[in-house]
Amino acid sequence: MEILNTPVYRIIVPKFFRKKIVARVLRSNILTYYSSLKEPLTDDISKVLDYIKNRGIAMIPYYFQDEYIQDTIEVFYDKDIGLRFVMYEGKRLYFKKRWSKKRIRLSFNELRREQDLRSPHCYETDGFQVEKDDVLVDIGAAEGIFALGNVDQAGKIVLFESSKEWIEPLKATFAPWKEKVEIVNKFAGDVTSAKCVTLDDYFSPEEKLSFLKIDVEGAESLLLSGCKRILSEEKPLKVAICTYHKEEDERELNETLKQNGFETSHSDGFLIIYTDRKLKAPYLRRGLIRAVKN
Repeated sequence: MEILNTPVYRIIVPKFFRKKIVARVLRSNILTYYSSLKEPLTDDISKVLDYIKNRGIAMIPYYFQDEYIQDTIEVFYDKDIGLRFVMYEGKRLYFKKRWSKKRIRLSFNELRREQDLRSPHCYETDGFQVEKDDVLVDIGAAEGIFALGNVDQAGKIVLFESSKEWIEPLKATFAPWKEKVEIVNKFAGDVTSAKCVTLDDYFSPEEKLSFLKIDVEGAESLLLSGCKRILSEEKPLKVAICTYHKEEDERELNETLKQNGFETSHSDGFLIIYTDRKLKAPYLRRGLIRAVKN
């Protein structure tokens, strides 16, 4: 796929066609790679291959996503604050001001699929959930759907979101619970500066955290470097951390968590990160690690 990554190719070939070409090439590469393996394929890999044979490439390569139809999503407009929103579990979930209804439907539909219990991207599962009165720290909150789904049972929620565009909709979404929801417009990483903060610096040793949800677009290892005290000392503590952004994340993040006394397990199934131009065999990545320390 080297030619597909060259600047000349990206200039000459329109984006719409580039996506289709990449998907076809990737589909062929994945099927060829797994058919060449001598050892028998596991059931979870076979399910992915069956999907892409019949449907092509998708980030979540499972048939259950057919149950989610974006055209049925109703988008409302709040004229008082000039933002659009959808209803999620009986609550308003606001989106960026510049987003169209079409963009919101597409995004919300993806969010619903991601948090389906059958999805490799689902943070919670039976026995691994935000419990009553937990302190939930949502790092990489974006629109805040995970926190909104847990706002009633959590005792306190701290949202870290570095994008300024998300702060206005986040404030609107959590306005009914502003007494227990804190919004931090900074990166959470391995240094503390004007735009970034480590979790160890932000939270005092006296603050008791219960659940860390971490999705920071490939900076997960940096974030863990900035919360060494929390990982080593805090318990009980649950961590749901994404592992699909980089090829080595699953192994490296799992190692770090185990070294800090956590019991770990990965989500079921695989994701195909077809937007990663450096994606290579074995192509399939686990969605996230769920870690527990009691």
